[in-house]
Amino acid sequence: KKPEVSGVMAKADIKPKSIHHAKKWSDDVENLYRFQQAGYRDEIEYKQVKQVDMVECWPETGFVKKLQRRDNTFYYYDKQRECEDKEVHKVKVYVY
Repeated sequence: KKPEVSGVMAKADIKPKSIHHAKKWSDDVENLYRFQQAGYRDEIEYKQVKQVDMVECWPETGFVKKLQRRDNTFYYYDKQRECEDKEVHKVKVYVY
């Protein structure tokens, strides 16, 4: 299970301390890939921008199911992995 981002953290304007690129695929990298495709750094930034407490996830896999872009169009994602091995190195991992 992934850690819940606290409500306090989501409201404050949190900036990452550092950044690196993912080396190998994991559940976390998969979700970061989905947030970044929709135009956000990660779940923290998404919650700040969209002012939401919860992100819709697939119960079976825990992967993000649906994200709203900044222009309010929606991205829908599969239950299965979508971030291919050749895409993994493009995923940015932010450290807070």
